[in-house]
Amino acid sequence: MFYSLKYSNIFLRLGLSFVFFWFGIDKFIHPNYWLNAWVPEKIINFIAIFQMQGSDLIFISGIFEILAAISLLTNIFIGIFSFLASLYLVGIMIFHGMNEVLIRDIGLFGGLVSVFFWPRNRRTGGLR
Repeated sequence: MFYSLKYSNIFLRLGLSFVFFWFGIDKFIHPNYWLNAWVPEKIINFIAIFQMQGSDLIFISGIFEILAAISLLTNIFIGIFSFLASLYLVGIMIFHGMNEVLIRDIGLFGGLVSVFFWPRNRRTGGLR
């Protein structure tokens, strides 16, 4: 059997990248769906303090998810984005409670934490 840390890391990052690209792009295609179905009213009320609308939050989330996907795909700034994306998912898990989204996000969170702690070459930042 063939085993490789390098290739397992690449497949893990590709899978996570695909999910983040999909949801990030979909936020620009269907912003009203994301706003009405997934953003709690208390979040909309909170961001109104900063003169933001709910759609602004959806677009910012979409941009962040696409940036996280690019980072995972290219292995550039991967430590920063895997950490930030982990925090992002924890926020989603806290605001949505126990449902099918939580179960999906626990799997994504585990993958991101794995990428965050993956050994890297200290000089180049690349995989060992």
